[in-house]
Amino acid sequence: MNGATAQDGPALLEGFARIALDAGERIMAIYSGAAPVGATAKADGSPLTQADLAADAAIAAGLAALCPDIPVLSEEGADGAAASPLGRRFILVDPLDGTREFLSRTDEFTVNIALIEDGRPVLGVVHAPALRRLWLGDVAAGRAERREIGAPQAGHPIHARPVPDRDLVAVASRSHRDAETDAFLARLPVAGCRSIGSSLKFCLVAEGEADVYPRFGPTMEWDTAAGHAVLVAAGGRVTAPDGGEFRYGKREEGFRNGPFIAWGGGGPPASQGAPTI
Repeated sequence: MNGATAQDGPALLEGFARIALDAGERIMAIYSGAAPVGATAKADGSPLTQADLAADAAIAAGLAALCPDIPVLSEEGADGAAASPLGRRFILVDPLDGTREFLSRTDEFTVNIALIEDGRPVLGVVHAPALRRLWLGDVAAGRAERREIGAPQAGHPIHARPVPDRDLVAVASRSHRDAETDAFLARLPVAGCRSIGSSLKFCLVAEGEADVYPRFGPTMEWDTAAGHAVLVAAGGRVTAPDGGEFRYGKREEGFRNGPFIAWGGGGPPASQGAPTI
């Protein structure tokens, strides 16, 4: 598919899914191996493994064949990509989101691929290879689904549930929870909070298993774009803490995200407005 356009969104999304599954196989070959998985430290102190590099290479080759005319920004090539503009339409890739979870063998790591148009994620795929699950989101079509890898049945449509006025279920980072997150949640009628790694947090909200995912600590655009697309396609939303739009393509900021709140259907509880810190 050369020069993919908005009209072929479903085909492009299926292509992303195939590429994510291929990357997941490369990751699992290393994850399931007998030898211990080693890691080196990148310039920002985050870990880098052979699985990150293997998945990145598989995704780069797959996207070059699928849609060569669309620029790609991957976490592992971000230093070079930051020097040139991406344009209004580009692909964001995190070949292994949750490397710390990968190293600690929690199974809570994902492959993330998203298409950005005019600062907004419009297509997204999140693949959790150790969990054998795949989530897809097409925002324009309002379609989101979960697939069980190897299952004979087709994908299962998912929907974010309406955020209730009380007894909310929250989800938060396993590795990066902070005091601001706790303060935000303390202002909501939260009945319970689940901690989980990587972009799986967006998927839990998209499936209606949680109502809110706040994040005040640092993230990068490739960490969030695919999960953002899945959640919005499922009827949820992602905003800045003040309710403002959460956008992508922030080259001047080094593609760093600010704080955000991911909500289920309808956004914050009607009785609460939009809580801020």
